[in-house]
Amino acid sequence: MSTAADLKQVPFLIGGEWITNSSSCITHINPATGEVNYQVSAGTEADIDAAVQSAHKAASNPAWRNMLPHVRAQLLNRIADLMMERSDLLARCQMLENGKVWKECKNQVANGAATFRYFASAIETLGSEITPPRGNYLSMTVYEPWGVVAAITPWNSPITLTSNKIAAALAAGNGIVLKPASFTPTCGIELGRICLDAGVPPGVLNVVPGAGGKIGDALVNHPLVRMVSFTGGTEVGRRISEFAGRKIIPAVLELGGKSPHIIFADANLKAAADAATVAIFEGTGQSCTAGSRLFVERKVYDEVLSMVMERARALHIDLPDAPGAQLGPSASFGQREFIESMVEGARKEGAEILIGGNRPADPRLAKGAFYLPTIVAGISHKAQIAQQEIFGPVLCAMPFDNEEDLIAQANDVNYGLASGIWTADYKRAWRVARALEAGMVWINTYKQFSTASPFGGFKESGLGREKGLQGIRTYQQVKSMFWSMSDTFDGGFSLAK
Repeated sequence: MSTAADLKQVPFLIGGEWITNSSSCITHINPATGEVNYQVSAGTEADIDAAVQSAHKAASNPAWRNMLPHVRAQLLNRIADLMMERSDLLARCQMLENGKVWKECKNQVANGAATFRYFASAIETLGSEITPPRGNYLSMTVYEPWGVVAAITPWNSPITLTSNKIAAALAAGNGIVLKPASFTPTCGIELGRICLDAGVPPGVLNVVPGAGGKIGDALVNHPLVRMVSFTGGTEVGRRISEFAGRKIIPAVLELGGKSPHIIFADANLKAAADAATVAIFEGTGQSCTAGSRLFVERKVYDEVLSMVMERARALHIDLPDAPGAQLGPSASFGQREFIESMVEGARKEGAEILIGGNRPADPRLAKGAFYLPTIVAGISHKAQIAQQEIFGPVLCAMPFDNEEDLIAQANDVNYGLASGIWTADYKRAWRVARALEAGMVWINTYKQFSTASPFGGFKESGLGREKGLQGIRTYQQVKSMFWSMSDTFDGGFSLAK
């Protein structure tokens, strides 16, 4: 099988057929080197219509819609097997397209395969419910697929985030049109190939890359699309929510974050400093759950900050496939420009740039979109850099004096995705965790994830949940059924005999 990099123009997938569009394509640039990776065929509005029609036909086919759970589980497990067999290919696609280091790419393939295995196991045992009757009847709740699901994924972690959506939507019995981010299209395309090779019926999963503002709008607004699942920026999520609201269809939105990472003076400070460094700088800060706002109790603020600075300076920034590389480039040159503008804006407002704040001096990295780990201090939690998601290796450090002051600052953003707390006081951990307006709270750890735990945010960080058993129910609609146990009809008004 050819890899995406071997192809002059990478095709996309509709109805089990590979489509090459010579009139419209995406020229993909490697963010680590500035060189062209390859060209990817881009879909048109007509391609979106064809993909949705294909998904609708496949989703309506009783052979797919009514497939027995254990048979569907076998399909998902075969997909997981093929993902691991093609682990290097998938990892390389991601590394070339968004600059993640090789080790992280390989780990994300393993996590994606594990997601398919989790949902395979879940659908083997997840049943309907018998509800308490209030008369001479049997009542039950069953779950049906929505039909056609529009899945729109971002560029920062395409392997895992695409797996989260596709595994759950397939487990629930839907047809899917996947629109991957323009910066990272081939992970989704290769996953489409894997699903076909695993035996998923043609048309069940269709993959169409292209400009979000054009074909993304066409996809969400298509009359046959019955549900939207989007991961990405808050402004685009708001736009999708408006489209979905007009159509009266559900939209699951996993959006931005500006997560508070909190360290109290009684914490294990060494472990907390380790976690604070990883929480923001892993993946070059390109994570919606990144611990981008570090709140440290004032009495240990200088000590903790010194440890985090020491660890950040020691991070190995290099080409993604270099031995021991811990940080790669930003996912695009435009993204680096945005990061630079945010840091420069903070500098002009009087912020202190403790480390970083510029590009690395290493000439080997000069052609890539690299940016040094950066720590900004001397700011208010109201500063723009402390309020706006940057999606880069930039940590905002701020001291706090008491619990009440901390909670007020931590919650004073539009986002509410993740958060972290470090303390030896379990009562305080409980109080603060309950008070934080966030969909996830880590206590004496950070970035611990489980496919079995629901994932999502509060406020402008999104709506709905993915992963866990709720992750299947997200992709299903609820139906109540009532079975009479009486030989006569005894409801409503009395009829003359």
